[in-house]
Amino acid sequence: MAFQDLIDDFNRDGYVMLENAISPEAVQRLCQNLDQWTEESRQFDGPYGETIDHRPRFDVQPHVHSKDNPALRRVASPVEISDDFWAVAQDNAALDLTAAIFSPNIKFYASKVNSKLPGSKTEVKYHQDFPFDPHTNMDMMTVLIFLDDVTMENGPLQLVPGSHKGPLHSLWQGGKFTGAVADDIEQEAIKHSVACTGKAGDACLMHSAVLHGSSANLGQDPRRLFIVTYVAEDAQPFVPNPIPTIYDGTIVRGKETGQVRSVPFQMDLPEHPKTASFFGQQEGQ
Repeated sequence: MAFQDLIDDFNRDGYVMLENAISPEAVQRLCQNLDQWTEESRQFDGPYGETIDHRPRFDVQPHVHSKDNPALRRVASPVEISDDFWAVAQDNAALDLTAAIFSPNIKFYASKVNSKLPGSKTEVKYHQDFPFDPHTNMDMMTVLIFLDDVTMENGPLQLVPGSHKGPLHSLWQGGKFTGAVADDIEQEAIKHSVACTGKAGDACLMHSAVLHGSSANLGQDPRRLFIVTYVAEDAQPFVPNPIPTIYDGTIVRGKETGQVRSVPFQMDLPEHPKTASFFGQQEGQ
C-alpha cells in the first residue's frame, strides 16, 4: 500500500496499521531488554525503580504479580534506561509516516512499554489519549509498536474508527479522575470497536483523540507494546508530561521552528498521576 493510501485511511479512521515498522533485529533487541526487566521484577512485590519525577518506573499488576508469576505491566520512559529503545524511538517507519501525516517537523514527547503477560489480567478501560496530554493542537500520534504477535486471544487494542472526529470525553467521573470514560460511553464504544492485530514489528498509528481500550490476555503468549508519543513541533503542552523524560521535546524529524499553532477545543484538564502509571488511576488508587 502506498503512503498516500495509508494517509487517507488514517484521516478517515483515525488510525492505520503499518507492517514492518521496525526490523526483526530491533524487535529482538527490545525484547531482550524486556525479558531482563521482567526477570528483575521477580525481586519486587510492588512498583519499583524511579523516573525523573520520583515515581516508580516499573509497575506490576496488584494481587497477581509474584516471584513465581511476574506480571510486569508498565515500564515508564524505557528510552532513558535503554539505548536500544531510544534508538528505535528516533528512527522507525511509523515515525516517517507520522511526519507524512502531520508535519515534516515532529518532536518526541513520551514513551512506555505496556505488557500483558499470560495470566496477568491486565485490562485497559476505554479512554482517549489527548485528555491525558492536552496540547495547543491535536497533531499528536500514539504509535504502538508490536513486540510480539498480537492476536485476538492476547488482549489486542480495541478502538473505535472515526472517533477522532467526535467529542473529547471527560475522564472525570463523579468528581474523581478515573482515566476512563463513563460506563455508557464505554459500552457504546465496545459495540463499534475493531481489534488491531498483527505481527511483531508491525505498528498501529493512532490519533490521540481515538477512543480505545483493551481486554485481558487470555492466551498463552505475551502481548508487549513499545508505545511512543510524537507531536507536531508547533504543538505546545498545557499540562506537565505525565510520563516525564529527559528527551521530551527532542526534534526527531525536520527542524525547530519556534512557532506555536492552536486549534479550538474544550475539555476537562487531567489529574497528574500519583501512581506508577495510569493503571493506578483507572483502578482508583
